[in-house]
Amino acid sequence: MKINRTYLFIAISSVALVVLLIIQVSWILQTAKIKEELFNEKANMVLARTADALSADKETCRNMEVNVGESEMHKVDSLFRHFMNFYNFHIDYSFQVLQPNARGAKSKTELSANVFKKKLDEVVGNNGLELKLIFPDKKQFIIEEMGPLFITSVVLIIVVLIMFWRTTLSLLREKEISEHTTDFLNNMTHEFKTPLTNISLAVKMMLKDSNRGEEEKIKQYGGIILEENTKLRLQVEQVLGMTALERGEIPIQKTEFDFHQLIQETVKYMSLQVEQKQGQLKLELGAEHFVMMGDKTHLSNALCNLIDNALKYCTERPEISIQTSNAGTDLVVVVSDNGIGIEKEYQQKVFDKYFRVPTGDVHNVKGFGLGLAYVSKIVEVHGGTMELKSEKMKGSAFTITLPYA
Repeated sequence: MKINRTYLFIAISSVALVVLLIIQVSWILQTAKIKEELFNEKANMVLARTADALSADKETCRNMEVNVGESEMHKVDSLFRHFMNFYNFHIDYSFQVLQPNARGAKSKTELSANVFKKKLDEVVGNNGLELKLIFPDKKQFIIEEMGPLFITSVVLIIVVLIMFWRTTLSLLREKEISEHTTDFLNNMTHEFKTPLTNISLAVKMMLKDSNRGEEEKIKQYGGIILEENTKLRLQVEQVLGMTALERGEIPIQKTEFDFHQLIQETVKYMSLQVEQKQGQLKLELGAEHFVMMGDKTHLSNALCNLIDNALKYCTERPEISIQTSNAGTDLVVVVSDNGIGIEKEYQQKVFDKYFRVPTGDVHNVKGFGLGLAYVSKIVEVHGGTMELKSEKMKGSAFTITLPYA
C-alpha cells in the first residue's frame, strides 16, 4: 500500500504539535505548583513569625485566653501586617484567634488550602490558643503572579495552532490544485490528440487520393480538417479566455437588451445538438421584467455552457427546461435537466477551475472542467449570484440571479 506523503507529513506534524502542547501545558501546571509551594512557604513563615512575636507577649496571651478583645485583635493584625511587608507578601488576608473552648467540628473554610494554622501552645505553655491565617484570594494571587508566563504561553499556543491550521489548509489546497492541474493536462492532451489524429488521417487520405480526381472525397476530408481545426481553436480559446477573463483582460461590454430574446436565440443556436441527442428543450419565460444591462455575448455563452452540460451528463433523452421569473429587482433564470445529477460532496467544487465531477460509468464526457467556472465568473462580473440544486440520478437545476435594468 502506497503511503501518501502529504497526509504522512500532516500526521507526523500533528502528533509533534500535540506532544509539544502537552509539554507546554505540563510546564504551566508545574510552574503553578511551584508558585503555590512558594506561597505556602511565605504564608507559613509569616504565621510562624507572628506566632513567635505574639507568644513573647505573655500578658497578651493571658488576656486572649479569657477574651479576645479589640485591642488584642489590633495587635495581632499589626504583627501580621509587619511580617507580610517584611516578606514582600502583598495580598488580602483575614485571621482568627481561636480559644480552646471555641473549637468544634471543622468547617469547609478550615479544611481549605487557603487556611494556615498554628497553635500557640507550641511556644507558650498549654494555653490551647490557635492562630489561623486565611487568604481568600490565594488562587487569583498565584494566577496574577504567573500572569506574564501564562499569557505568553497561551498566546504562543494559539499562534502555533493557527499557523499549523493555515499551513495544513494551504498544503491541502495546493495538493488539490496540483491534482486538478494534472487532470486538466490529461484532459487537454486527450482532447487535442483526437482532432490532431483526425486531421493527420484526413491529410494522408487526401494525398493518397489526390491523383484519382475524386473531388467528393477531397471535399469530405477537407471538411473533416476544417471541423477538427475549429474544435481545436475553440478549446484553446476556452482555456485562454478563462484566464484572460480572470485577469480582466477581456472587456465586458454592457448594453441594454431583452433577455428573453437572448434565451430564444441561444436555444435556436443549440437546437441542432439537442436534436442529435433526441432531446427536448422547454421554455417557461414567466418574468415580467426581462430587460437588463449586460454583455450579450458572454451571457449567451454562459447559457450555452449550461445547456451543453445538460446534454453531456444525461444518460437518457435529455429534458432541459429554462424558466425565468422576477424576485424584487432581480431576474431569476433557472436551467434544469434530467441528467445524472451531482453528488452533494461535489456541489461546492463544480465552479472551481479544472474540476470535473467523477461520472462513474459515463466515460465519454469531454471537456477541461472550465465550463461552470466560466459561467460563475460571468454571473459574478454582472453583479449576480449562482446556485446549484442537484440530486444523484435526478438531475440538476442551476439558478442564476441577475439585476435587471
